[in-house]
Amino acid sequence: MTTTCKLGLGLWVVICLVACNNSNQDKTETPDTAIEIIEAEKEPTKPKETELYVPVPPTVNPTGKNGVPSDAIILFDGTNFDEWEMTSDSTAVKWLLNADGSMTVKDKTGNIQTKRNFGSVQLHVEWRSPKEVQGNGQNRGNSGVFLQKRYEVQVLDNNNNDTYVNGQVGSIYKQSIPLAKASVPSGQWNTYDIIYHAPEFDSEGHKTKSATITVLHNNVLIQDHFEIQGTSEYIGWPKNDPHGKAPIMLQDHQDNSRVSYRNIWLRELE
Repeated sequence: MTTTCKLGLGLWVVICLVACNNSNQDKTETPDTAIEIIEAEKEPTKPKETELYVPVPPTVNPTGKNGVPSDAIILFDGTNFDEWEMTSDSTAVKWLLNADGSMTVKDKTGNIQTKRNFGSVQLHVEWRSPKEVQGNGQNRGNSGVFLQKRYEVQVLDNNNNDTYVNGQVGSIYKQSIPLAKASVPSGQWNTYDIIYHAPEFDSEGHKTKSATITVLHNNVLIQDHFEIQGTSEYIGWPKNDPHGKAPIMLQDHQDNSRVSYRNIWLRELE
């Protein structure tokens, strides 16, 4: 039997399998296998030979209200909490809805999360720490954006406020130190633009591919396709229990952080 297959760019291989049908040979003998490498495919000589016309990408309008792309899911536009619920019991959100189109953490009420579940996403979040500085270290303007309810991009007021660098603003909490600190002055609006690809697990629950994350903080690259090691843990090592799609979660750090959020949207990447 002879089969032909293409390996790599322009390389064709012919594999010839010759069965041993000689009755004088041992019936358990393994057939001979011959591999012949044929000359590489010739380089194209006409422009059309390297032009593709399908699939045609969809058209996205990038100039919608507040810069939201036309194919995005708007999670918070400042008018209501329709897309959100309390993480603890799925009840109505207890955070503060402000007249300026933002929301603010209400201390000690708990985290909030999206009602919908998501996997790989492009996520845009705007956040602001209070102009009036209170506390220090991890107790100043602390919150967090959690992908799939497990993997945290740290929100923190680090202006003139040092802390451990794998827990500072823009870190993947306790895992990846940001490449730069790009915060605006306290009380002004920051942006996070996040490209997140979810982890993959096999049928037995073993992780076969790590999640990856890229983060731009105020248009500055601070996380560059980092491979997330597992869940964001305050104490202990990251965990890798299997999971599927899950909510986006925003943290109430329960220390009067008074962090505010606005203009949250995402585009699903799968």
